[in-house]
Amino acid sequence: MSGAPSKPQVAASEPWTVRRILEWTTDYLKQHGSESPRLEAEILLAHARKCPRIKLYTDFDEVLTEPVRAQMRDFVKRRANREPVAYLVGHREFFSLSFEVGPGVFIPRPDTETLVMETIGLAKGMESPRILELCTGSGCISVALAVNLPKSQLTAVELDDVPFATAQRNAEKHKVRDRIDFRQGNLFEPVGAGEPFDFIVSNPPYIPDGEIPTLEPEVSRHEPRLALAGGADGLDVIRTLAREVPKHLKSGGYFLFELSPEQAPAALELFAGMPETYRPGVVHNDLTGAARVIRVQKI
Repeated sequence: MSGAPSKPQVAASEPWTVRRILEWTTDYLKQHGSESPRLEAEILLAHARKCPRIKLYTDFDEVLTEPVRAQMRDFVKRRANREPVAYLVGHREFFSLSFEVGPGVFIPRPDTETLVMETIGLAKGMESPRILELCTGSGCISVALAVNLPKSQLTAVELDDVPFATAQRNAEKHKVRDRIDFRQGNLFEPVGAGEPFDFIVSNPPYIPDGEIPTLEPEVSRHEPRLALAGGADGLDVIRTLAREVPKHLKSGGYFLFELSPEQAPAALELFAGMPETYRPGVVHNDLTGAARVIRVQKI
């Protein structure tokens, strides 16, 4: 692939087939810190060729066109600089749905699917649950809930301009825009006091400020700090929510939020210190068995 250093060395006369470009890209990305170099090579090449990943295997011996090779050169250079694959291809799958993402938008993670699953489990028997999501980002949580709870009505709040616009496009893409009321502002600022909800959910910023520089370069260099920084211990936003949630939640309603596993004991203690407001918190583990979501119920 001309224009970028290639390893292993191959004969210049050898054509750039799908197989060869996958092998070259896999090796190159591995040398530049990728933990899943083959998967990333396939995702990038499929995107450059505008084809499903499975078609790469049926076209192993097809010679790539120059425009596709040029696109791959750009992708490989940017990925070697640790730009997230999701930003390169412009989308990320979450809860079996495809979401638009790009620079300035926090990339959905599989861990957050735990929050969606637990909310669906609680809400699916309700007639018309009203759900408020704070820090909506790409809109993946609200959209996934709207798709899977067709009788629900959602309000989604986001502060930053770029994800605010992206979330609305994702809702339109999945045909649930009419059931999600998007509001721009900081946490509860755009939410009226007389709007009690059955559920309040959030994947708030919860990374301790001092840890952000130590995160993988994909995160620390490229993802929005606003979606990451949670103060000295990562719990600043969660403390604010603990105080403010009762003003907007119905009696018997649920507040569910994501956090880092090591923060669970401190978060449970925080809500245990408000026994007149909340019942004892419940921890839900993600698919790896780590504490990922805490659920509390308003008395």
